[in-house]
Amino acid sequence: MTHDYKLLTPGPLTTTQSVKNEMLEDRCTWDNAYKDLTQSIRQKLLDIAEARPKTYTTVLQQGSGSFVVESVLQTALSEHDHILIISNGAYGNRMIEMAQRLRKQVTAVKVDFHDVPNFDQIEAVVQDNPSITHIAMVHCETTTGILNPLVPLTEIAEKYHLMTIVDAMSSFGGIPIQVEQLNIDYLISSANKCIQGVPGFGFVIAKQASLSHTKGNAQSLVLDLYDQWQIMEQDDGKWRYTSPTHVVAAFHQALVELDEEGGVDARHQRYQALNEYLRAQLAELGFKPYIDANVQSPIITTFLYPYETFDFNDFYRSMKQAGFILYPGKLMETPSFRIGNIGDLDMDELRTLVENIRQYLLKEEL
Repeated sequence: MTHDYKLLTPGPLTTTQSVKNEMLEDRCTWDNAYKDLTQSIRQKLLDIAEARPKTYTTVLQQGSGSFVVESVLQTALSEHDHILIISNGAYGNRMIEMAQRLRKQVTAVKVDFHDVPNFDQIEAVVQDNPSITHIAMVHCETTTGILNPLVPLTEIAEKYHLMTIVDAMSSFGGIPIQVEQLNIDYLISSANKCIQGVPGFGFVIAKQASLSHTKGNAQSLVLDLYDQWQIMEQDDGKWRYTSPTHVVAAFHQALVELDEEGGVDARHQRYQALNEYLRAQLAELGFKPYIDANVQSPIITTFLYPYETFDFNDFYRSMKQAGFILYPGKLMETPSFRIGNIGDLDMDELRTLVENIRQYLLKEEL
């Protein structure tokens, strides 16, 4: 039995029927039409990133977003490199763990989950560690919904000649990012986030000059981003190993629909309006956001429990019955839950959600 739920999560998210329909056709990975589809996706992602094809390239990689982050760490870092990873959430911590598992030289700077990094302190760490060659950070931390600024990160990278790795998993396509102007070396995102496709692959927008020097770095065969890039370049869009053909076709349609909406700027405005409405309405109902509005992304919001006896599991079941899937919290010591507002979602649907929350709280008072 299927249900038409609205997924109020940071991805997977609710997709349009036309995106879903693209998955009804079977495609062959070797067929020229499918390879052309891959090539058009690669070019379109460069357009969204405002990156020129003579300077940057796009590499598609099978797996979830975390697979793709690990492929970048595998490939970008040689045994002689040293990476500084900034973290103020679970996904930054995951990047640190990946690099440590890969036995890379890692310096971790962990920040309180409700704060953005202090970049003066970050610069001091770089000054104290002249062996650092790379710097990495998550742009939008869906642990809390915080949005970390990119400009101070890339300014430090340029000043000290560091290569930048940006996890833009939950921001690319929903927040404008001028990759070439920022001089980012590797930007990572996923099909099932702000582009509004379905899970199955991610992608890296990489500076060609940086990626071209990484041959032989990866200790994994399937997560070797350099080899993946070379095959896609040499065979006009061929993936090295079996690709998620249905997902790729759905993503292509999602890119078409991004254009139809008006591009990244228009989508960003829609997300921002939905997020501001959600924060304002839930504040009136007694739900306090975990982070301040000035660092809040337009993607997802973490709310604290409104009272001590609040039962999230019961609340979750009630909202699910009303047609909405919420997201549990990811803060270890602070009772919280999260509501995402990306995907095929409009203001009327959020109004319905808020009314259901209001009715739930009224019942709890009885």
